[in-house]
Amino acid sequence: MAEIDRNGVRLFYEVHGTEHPRATILLSHGYSASSQMWAPNLGALGADYRVITWDLRGHGRSDSPPQLDQYSERLSVEDMAAILDAVAVERAVVGGLSLGGYLSLAFALAHPDRVAALMLFDTGPGYRRDEGRAAWNRTAIARAEAFEAEGLAALGSGAEVRRSVHRDPRGLALAARGILTQHDARVIDSLPAIAVPTLVLVGAEDRPFLAAADYMAERIPGATKVVLAGAGHASNLDQPEAFNRSVLGFLDRLGPA
Repeated sequence: MAEIDRNGVRLFYEVHGTEHPRATILLSHGYSASSQMWAPNLGALGADYRVITWDLRGHGRSDSPPQLDQYSERLSVEDMAAILDAVAVERAVVGGLSLGGYLSLAFALAHPDRVAALMLFDTGPGYRRDEGRAAWNRTAIARAEAFEAEGLAALGSGAEVRRSVHRDPRGLALAARGILTQHDARVIDSLPAIAVPTLVLVGAEDRPFLAAADYMAERIPGATKVVLAGAGHASNLDQPEAFNRSVLGFLDRLGPA
């Protein structure tokens, strides 16, 4: 267990796995989940790899600053870079689920030299059209309003959410307004320029993200696509053994770091 201080905002992270890793993996969780969602995967992944998990601003054991300007995609991406710096890792396999997957794409766009490979789980690349982005943002704001009105009772029932413990519903509301909302097409437009090995994995029952997985796999050069049978949005929790096999198979093909 460790923390870094980002201009007065403390961020929680943990380092798991072997002392002599083939590579380092940075995993980012989904919205309203936390680093605890990766617990069923750490043993398998940590046998040969070092795995860093962390809690986004407003989530889990990280701080929930009260100002909206302390929550954004840009700050989240720089938080990821700062955590890699804290553990003296210059280049990592960067991956995440849902919002964490989108942030992994944003990180690759901002810091391509620090990404050895990408792993995108049950996520999407954002929207090119304004109307699609506006609909997404309406949903994000509705999530924020629910936390503001109901507190932690507004948490959903997803497996990744049920594994998480949060300190402040206001942080989740602000994260929805500042991190979950999207503002442009930079990330989706960057897909054809991705030049590192990429795994696109989605649960077969995660219907809202099946088309997004197809889209990313078609546009990221050389991407590997996996559809996990019997898994929904939290594919790493719904089918942990199959998830771990798919991830390790992808990583093994990368060769030595």
